[in-house]
Amino acid sequence: MFISANEWHSRPPAAPPGPAALAVPGGTLARFYSQLLAADTTGALNSAAAQFLDGQIASTANLSCDLPETPQGLEGWTHAVAQRATTAYGQYLEERKAGAPRRYFGNRAHALYFLRAVAPTKLVDGAWLYGVLKHWRNPRFSDLLRIYIEELGDGAADKNHVVIYRALLARHGLDSLENLDDRLYTQGVIQLALGCSAEDYLPEVIGFNLGYEQLPLHLLITAYELNELGLDPYYFTLHVTVDNPDTGHAKRAVQAVLDNLPRLGDADDFWRRVRQGFQLSNAGVGSTDVIDGFDIEREVIRIFSHKSAAGHGAHSDYCRVAGRNINDWLARKEDIPEFLGALQNAGWIKRGTPVEESRFWSLLQGPRAEMFGVFSPYELQLIHDWLRGEASRDGRAYTENLREANATRRPSFRVAARLAATRGESAFDAAQADELLDVDLEALKLQLSTLDDGGQARLLVKAMAPSQHWTPAGLQATRLFMQRMASF
Repeated sequence: MFISANEWHSRPPAAPPGPAALAVPGGTLARFYSQLLAADTTGALNSAAAQFLDGQIASTANLSCDLPETPQGLEGWTHAVAQRATTAYGQYLEERKAGAPRRYFGNRAHALYFLRAVAPTKLVDGAWLYGVLKHWRNPRFSDLLRIYIEELGDGAADKNHVVIYRALLARHGLDSLENLDDRLYTQGVIQLALGCSAEDYLPEVIGFNLGYEQLPLHLLITAYELNELGLDPYYFTLHVTVDNPDTGHAKRAVQAVLDNLPRLGDADDFWRRVRQGFQLSNAGVGSTDVIDGFDIEREVIRIFSHKSAAGHGAHSDYCRVAGRNINDWLARKEDIPEFLGALQNAGWIKRGTPVEESRFWSLLQGPRAEMFGVFSPYELQLIHDWLRGEASRDGRAYTENLREANATRRPSFRVAARLAATRGESAFDAAQADELLDVDLEALKLQLSTLDDGGQARLLVKAMAPSQHWTPAGLQATRLFMQRMASF
């Protein structure tokens, strides 16, 4: 049995949200995100997801919506959206050629901050479509299924969007998402909630997919500036290509709306709910909001405040700053801004100069760095750019030697990747992740050998959930699922 566009549950227009409608199950979005991401979603969690979605639908009801009045205008609309984005991008490139600075990222730390802040969304890429997977025999879902499977990289680790993003985070020490602003989980929670609620929110799922798969200007600029800063833009360039309105996800998203419009049911109400789902794709903190919200001073204070809990009590008494020992300074997070100021007054930190002139930096990097390993690569980059100030706009990595950086122009990521390839080095180290020894992969193979056809299909769908499709077992399940679909 599978759901169809004529069997979705009718819902009246959403009422304005009250406090209860916007309440988050579990208390925080981050906690609810983790609960939804966990395998084997329970009925109680489905109810909580529905409550959350209803609140978000109501809260986004008055956002501007540029969709055409009828579904029949979607094809022209999606081409116009792409044309506006590419035209604006062309203007951006002309401005850059004329000497304009980067529009998004002031320095390398700014870009890394962005990659970390949007991680809750990127790590569940495609999750909104998971609920249609078990209804794979419905031919009207063919485009939705194709989009989901392509988000999973057709079962190839080096094409799976979540594998790629996880590798990007790990490469730069961004894989700890502690202390993120809770609002940054909004989009991820919406996507996961839709993914476990397809039977009740099919039109909204289709509408969200329509909005999310269009080509935005910020994607193009982000990819360009990441590459310029020597950071791997592949996750973003991959979306530029797959979201095209001719043969890509943007085209498939439009076709999915048209294929699922009811022939026997209420098409007008279905379209109304598709528009509601489209509005959901604009909920929460957007990419440009994240970029604009970067404050390097505030982020440095956050990092030092977080470190103070571990550092308090770990220092000897002989080193004193402004009459207080280090343990005393680190005893209260509230004292961190004053502590950083005291380090500057004492000459340990010299802002606006090369990092080599700050004694504090020599504690973090160098042949006798007493604090080596205390800060992650991202945190080191942040401190590095904070120390250098305006000079950090050159995008230099904290690992680059200043003399070498000034002698030659630092290559973009793509140039560096090509040079690495000529030396036989791989630019992507997760390509063979599905061949690694893995207990779930072995369990998948064993269980498949004991199940009938229906049981095998259910197991494959389970292994392709947002929580595990990026694992070796999930990648293998995706490949087997594709074979099943091809033979249906």
